Amino acid sequence: MTDLLIAVGVFVFSFGIGYLLISRVPALLHTPLMSMTNAISAVTVLGAVLLFSVTTGVAVKIVGSIAIVMAVFNLAGGFVITDRMVRLFRKKGAP
Repeated sequence: MTDLLIAVGVFVFSFGIGYLLISRVPALLHTPLMSMTNAISAVTVLGAVLLFSVTTGVAVKIVGSIAIVMAVFNLAGGFVITDRMVRLFRKKGAP
């Protein structure tokens, strides 16, 4: 039960700090910020996978599963958007 409270506490704290930081970023810097959040999401996925390698309770596994789903969703969306932006800068006729 203590592990679950710590995991939820870290999640809530991270969500609050992340919201405060991202809401103050100018629109011009959103693309570099997206690259950084993709890297953070990759670390989140690795951390959640490591969580499944140790013996924990069911509630902690559920929180880890939610973390993996959310991080993979962010990773996939970030790559799709980055690819779309890169295509904007390609010359006409280039593959």
